[in-house]
Amino acid sequence: MTPPRSDEPTAVALVPARAGSERVARKNLLPLAGHPLIAYTISAARQSGVFDAIVVSTDSIEIAEVAQRYGAQVPGLRTPELATSTSPDIDWVLELTRRFATDNRSWDAFSLLRPTSPFRTAATIQRAWARFRDLGERIDSLRAVELCKQHPGKMWVLDGELMNPLLPQSSSGTPYHSSQYQALPPVYAQNSSLEIAWMRVLDDGEIAGRRVAPFFTEGAEGFSLDYPGDVETAERWVAEGIAELPPIEAAVA
Repeated sequence: MTPPRSDEPTAVALVPARAGSERVARKNLLPLAGHPLIAYTISAARQSGVFDAIVVSTDSIEIAEVAQRYGAQVPGLRTPELATSTSPDIDWVLELTRRFATDNRSWDAFSLLRPTSPFRTAATIQRAWARFRDLGERIDSLRAVELCKQHPGKMWVLDGELMNPLLPQSSSGTPYHSSQYQALPPVYAQNSSLEIAWMRVLDDGEIAGRRVAPFFTEGAEGFSLDYPGDVETAERWVAEGIAELPPIEAAVA
């Protein structure tokens, strides 16, 4: 792993990997091309050269052992109340930063790298970090996004026996719900590929802040393994050369 240049802000990669996935059981440890899913996120972070440390937050001893074997740090297990399906990210991030402070460890920025995005490579992280550096203090954070496939202009909310458009409609012209996709204003959806933020945003109890800049993922970078069918999709993309996984460095003995 290439260390960050001395003139750059320092950064830590935070990898959330709780055990209790409800839609895909044990998804962080699912095998993909011969390695557990979480290994690809750890390896991409290591190979990017952006981070001083790669830290995994988990409530599972098994996940912790696998993460350490592939080169990540696990400074204790996440407490159970911070590992539920509704636990907000800010809570476990603050728990980690308190542990860091106890050990006199600090960085200028942090990045959330979720194991469910195996096609996020070192080059993806480097491109995002360069964008974050260029924007500097003009932003609070950078978040991965992609053009949405289902436009909110064609979404509805129920109102008794009827339904109303989710978005306000133009008082003149063709309503969004009756327009072609290409005629609608571009809307971007966040994906799980990455987030980068300055540490200072945590002082306000947030992980993103107010000034959020987009990072546009390309190709399979924004793919996230969240549903059972996604496992087969990832395996097929790898087998057919549609998407490239980060190379795995030798596991740490």
